[in-house]
Amino acid sequence: MEQNIVNVGDIAFGGANPISFIAGPCQLEGRDHALMMAEKVAEAMAPTGSKFIFKSSYDKANRSSIGSSRGIGMDEGLKILQEVRETFGCPVITDVHETTHCPGVAEVVDIIQIPAFLCRQTDLLLAAGNTGKPLNVKKGQFLAPWEMGNVAEKIKTTGNDQVMLCERGTSFGYNTLVNDFRGLPTMAETGCPVIFDATHSVQQPGGRGNSSGGERKFVETVARAAVAVGVAGLFIETHEDPDNAPCDGPNMIPVDQLARLIGQLVELDQLTKAHRA
Repeated sequence: MEQNIVNVGDIAFGGANPISFIAGPCQLEGRDHALMMAEKVAEAMAPTGSKFIFKSSYDKANRSSIGSSRGIGMDEGLKILQEVRETFGCPVITDVHETTHCPGVAEVVDIIQIPAFLCRQTDLLLAAGNTGKPLNVKKGQFLAPWEMGNVAEKIKTTGNDQVMLCERGTSFGYNTLVNDFRGLPTMAETGCPVIFDATHSVQQPGGRGNSSGGERKFVETVARAAVAVGVAGLFIETHEDPDNAPCDGPNMIPVDQLARLIGQLVELDQLTKAHRA
């Protein structure tokens, strides 16, 4: 099946287009932190001229425990994302958890993200699709890759075909995720560009009892593997001090290591797509 091109600002995902990136800290921690992180991500992309969408969440509704940090809230979070967008000229993305959030979020962001655990929630998919914004839908850890075709079709009934599907690992026993890289071309058969989430793929959900663990050392490994298979983009969460981040620290990479990784991935993407031309 011919792959649809999803346009997010001046970034084109899909087909023979070079990989672009969705990158930023898991959770919005405040205005100054978001602006600092956006600047560091932009600096990491600059040597390769890579384009990126700045990602951060105003609310992390799916937490391991009631005591886990959820974020700064929708109103303040959207103001910060709008300032990031205006300051750095980059598109921005955040996730939604409620149908009622979709219209307000769509007024600010360039692309809406559907969390993995909510990827089959029909009302949420339709509400997001009806905004007309491009969508990045995380594949549920509990779904087979080919089931994401049904997810995409739900959204397309709204007349919105700007849909990307995102691989983030599959549940394997308790507190463990694994990647089956056959799933990347399988999801691409839907006609939707495929994004690979390198950081959540090494997450250990609930692995620390009241929070999730992760194996940061494998982020580069799975990212390189995905690019070698062929993807439209990479999702990478990053932080200046992951070990002290409010959420998902064990699987985020230090932002001072981001430029080196981006350089490797861009070179590998060029080689992969040259052989497919």
